[in-house]
Amino acid sequence: MEAADLGEHAATRAFVIHPDLGRQEGPDSRSIEGRVNEAVGLAEAIGLDVQRAEAVRLKILRPATLFGTGVLERLKQGIEEVQAAVVIVDGHLSPVQQRNLEREWQVKVIDRTGLILEIFGARARTHEGRLQVELAALTYQRSRLVRSWTHLERQRGGFGFLGGPGESQLEIDRRLIGDRIAKLKRELEEVKRTRELHRGARKKVPQPVIALVGYTNAGKSTLFNRLTNADVMAEDMLFATLDPTMRGLTLPSGRRVILSDTVGFISALPTQLVAAFRATLEEVLEADIILHVRDASHPDSMAQKADVEAVLRSLGLEKQVDAGLPEVLNKVDRLDGEGLAEQTRRVTGTALPLSALTGQGIDSLLTYLDEALRDRQQVIAVTIDPADGRHLAWLYAHGEVLSREDDETGQAHLTVGLDPMELSRYQRQFPQSVIGL
Repeated sequence: MEAADLGEHAATRAFVIHPDLGRQEGPDSRSIEGRVNEAVGLAEAIGLDVQRAEAVRLKILRPATLFGTGVLERLKQGIEEVQAAVVIVDGHLSPVQQRNLEREWQVKVIDRTGLILEIFGARARTHEGRLQVELAALTYQRSRLVRSWTHLERQRGGFGFLGGPGESQLEIDRRLIGDRIAKLKRELEEVKRTRELHRGARKKVPQPVIALVGYTNAGKSTLFNRLTNADVMAEDMLFATLDPTMRGLTLPSGRRVILSDTVGFISALPTQLVAAFRATLEEVLEADIILHVRDASHPDSMAQKADVEAVLRSLGLEKQVDAGLPEVLNKVDRLDGEGLAEQTRRVTGTALPLSALTGQGIDSLLTYLDEALRDRQQVIAVTIDPADGRHLAWLYAHGEVLSREDDETGQAHLTVGLDPMELSRYQRQFPQSVIGL
């Protein structure tokens, strides 16, 4: 079957290969089965019809083709048997290796980086997201031949960065790519400045920011929707959410916070995307609380945790990670008591077991957030004249009134919890106040 002959609604048949390099050791290492399953999930996330998937043990990495001659021939037979039009190699391929494998197997070959870029290209919706994906893809393509994967582009609305047989062997001029990259970087800087202005505007009416981070498909968007009654895309699919989303949330105490849903992390995330999506992840850097959402039911949950923490460290959040992030152990409806106890024992910070799907444990999470934000407060004691209604209203609007007593003269004696930023604003607006800390 020729890929070019596929109908608009036909799924492209794919063969997935995971090169097993044999360096798996330690309690947080991934199983080979888990790695193969993840590669299949990535392929299915872009609409490919995976006909076969297998791990191939590599004792020697061949510079020209990655695989040895015998393995190449065996894989070729398998590719032909299932009539695959695309082969996904779940690892890094050099441009030479990619080209040689395509010649050997007579099909389109994509490595892990190319596949993830295709997913991001298909899913990014915001202007910023599309700029970031294009920048990452062009950076990746600079040393490669660029073709138009037109049959998949029709199906899924992607950018078609890494394509198939359409414009065979068309090489884009490096200078033009360089010019486009420079232009994209300028546009992203402008987007970054706009985001900083928005953050500055939020700080004028400050509300604490709570960021959800976690491995892709850990259930962040389902949890986000559960908490905020939003309709963010939430499916059992890798990288269902790419663009950052923020919504208001009212905690049990009445405190208003901003909840931020972020792109999911993944092992061996292309370095081009880590850099390109740094602006998106800046919301995490600004967050008052970072919640690490984990799929507690996943067999490689601990390895996924290590991957997320590695990315957070690369963003400059070493202190928070070392101190132990609060961990939302999601999907506990899939665990028995023993399994949950084992996952809880291995949590570095606070363990928050819940099911975003069923709602189990949501109240406990909200209570935790209230208490965690209260711990950040500074408590002040204030005496307010009965005629000073504006002063009293400000404290009720911006702080948490912990106690109030009105004496016989009508003066109000309050103890109020204020976030550090709110306390600074309070002292500027009411410099004559008598404050006891």
